[in-house]
Amino acid sequence: MEPAAPFPGLPYRLRCTLTFGDIYGQILIWMLVIFASLAAGLALMGASKPIFALVGVGVILVMSLPFLLFAFTTTLLNHIALEPDAAPKGAA
Repeated sequence: MEPAAPFPGLPYRLRCTLTFGDIYGQILIWMLVIFASLAAGLALMGASKPIFALVGVGVILVMSLPFLLFAFTTTLLNHIALEPDAAPKGAA
């Protein structure tokens, strides 16, 4: 199925070729970071000051979130393409 032109008079079509396989590795790595921070937090819970465990998990998650969002947005932007419209100008 051909992607529809968003505006009929323009000579280009907007096409997104992003698939789940393109971001699958990023999701797995971020899940690994989450589980590692939770494991570290649980290990520190037995210490005399468990507040360090909660702060440590929070800092790791807050610090890793911008990197995740940057990776997702750059991957998405790399998969957006403007393709020349193959339809003749007179066709409606």
